[in-house]
Amino acid sequence: MLRQTAAFVVLVVTLMLSGCGYNTLQTQDEQIKAAWSEVLNQYQRRADLVPNLVNTVKGYASHEQQVLTEVTNARANVGAIRATPELVNDPEAFAKFVQAQNQLQSALSRLLAVAENYPNLKADALFRDLQSQLEGTENRIAVARNRYIRSVQQYNTTVRQFPTNLTAMVFHMPVRPNFAVADEAAISAPPKVDFGTAPGAQPAPTPTPAPPAVPAPTPAPKSATPPKTSSRSIGELAPA
Repeated sequence: MLRQTAAFVVLVVTLMLSGCGYNTLQTQDEQIKAAWSEVLNQYQRRADLVPNLVNTVKGYASHEQQVLTEVTNARANVGAIRATPELVNDPEAFAKFVQAQNQLQSALSRLLAVAENYPNLKADALFRDLQSQLEGTENRIAVARNRYIRSVQQYNTTVRQFPTNLTAMVFHMPVRPNFAVADEAAISAPPKVDFGTAPGAQPAPTPTPAPPAVPAPTPAPKSATPPKTSSRSIGELAPA
């Protein structure tokens, strides 16, 4: 009898939890963890490319010290933040992490913009390979971020809806932080690159506009008076 009662209680609790959205919350929570792990994986992949990229650029443009320092410092700031799956549970730490990643992305964009002014650097095989890897990694980051954004939106919607909001409060499952619209706009904006000016080169002078063409003179009108003919006869013109 006791076993039957315990089984009945377990069945009732299971049905109650299922009806209150507990299983749905757990499923969506696991999807967020998986999506966030992929975001961290791609961010780490980008950070691993930075040292070789900086050293390659330094070999051709060592005097671009400011840009190189910005990239190095930005990577150091990213490494100083402990990126763990629990970051999504702390909105403040999440915001700091996203800000550090955005700074690194901006610094890398400026570095690639500077590289456009050095043909020898652009022709270097190692630089082209690193640039291609970086471009592919940025695309993977965008895909991973979009997957995380969708997962968090779905989870946060479930947490705010009734009656699953009661279940979320009981089991301490608050809304999760997400990437802001401002962050997405900053990342999707392409870097501004000036391909026409080399370092130390003077800007091309503005061409002077040509003077207006002088109209050709109008020819004088021909006289309508027929030419005068000689009044001498043919016999007078003949030789004697």
